[in-house]
Amino acid sequence: MSAQASVTATARLHLGFLDMNGGLGRKFGGLGLSLDSPATRLTLTRAPANRVEGPESERAARLLEKAQAALTPDARHSLVVHEAIPAHSGFGSGTQLALAVAAALRRLEDLPHDPAADAAMTSRGARSGLGAGLFATGGVVVDGGRGPQTKTPPVIARAEFPEDWRVLLVSDPTAVGLHGSDEREAFATLPPLSEAASGELCRLVLMQALPALAERELAPFGAAVTRIQEIVGDYFAPAQGGRRYTSAKVEQLVAGLLAEGATGVGQTSWGPTGFAFVESEAAARRLVERFAAAAGAQELALTIHRGLNRGARIEAVYARIA
Repeated sequence: MSAQASVTATARLHLGFLDMNGGLGRKFGGLGLSLDSPATRLTLTRAPANRVEGPESERAARLLEKAQAALTPDARHSLVVHEAIPAHSGFGSGTQLALAVAAALRRLEDLPHDPAADAAMTSRGARSGLGAGLFATGGVVVDGGRGPQTKTPPVIARAEFPEDWRVLLVSDPTAVGLHGSDEREAFATLPPLSEAASGELCRLVLMQALPALAERELAPFGAAVTRIQEIVGDYFAPAQGGRRYTSAKVEQLVAGLLAEGATGVGQTSWGPTGFAFVESEAAARRLVERFAAAAGAQELALTIHRGLNRGARIEAVYARIA
């Protein structure tokens, strides 16, 4: 048995839902990308009683208790969260924390790795299978939505994110994305998306975004993402103050990036974080320099990131036998 288990899980971008109509018997579905940062890092060891410390410790303690009840009801542990993905920023922080805690427990107690089951066990992935899919494999994934018998929406496609491409993130620390009861109310009150719009979203993913990734063509990939974001943003606008973006400041800066050569722009999940894609590190640095003053004046952060083509890092340290 291992003496200690450590997990590093990184943020994801939710690039858009596919079917908010549900006329074919499945609803939601989505397109997502794993990023190299920010990350959640934690370490789990056995202990006489549960002890949790570090950022997001209260949430982590609840998740640990839930995972223990399902997997190891007689065991207790010490959990240290070294760093955590910012909450309510559109990065899937809650799902990544839940899956990291469960994965650490499984590794420590020599149980099979199963992110999809852990998502269901910890009540994550009610509308999206992207978090579990990206935790497992990284890259760009598509989940197939939720049907009547679905526990965790299944991953139905995966693609590598080109190593040369970069992602620009526009972060607004003064705003938070919709979450909790407000998020549930938004999904409950928004009307179904039209069949035509849902059909266009699915076509954009299947016939433009995924083929462009396979052939490493940024322009058609970016055009597909921008259009997906327009459709989804308009649909969710009534829950976001009538805008496609939670933060008007983020929306303005993202529009500037688009005008200066970036592509594939939008907001991840409920935001407030915005994103844009560029073809290289040099192009990313040029835009950061170009918009540094504007971002600073609006108290926004403009940062450069890579896509991550692997899943969460799960490591064990084994005790020596004397």
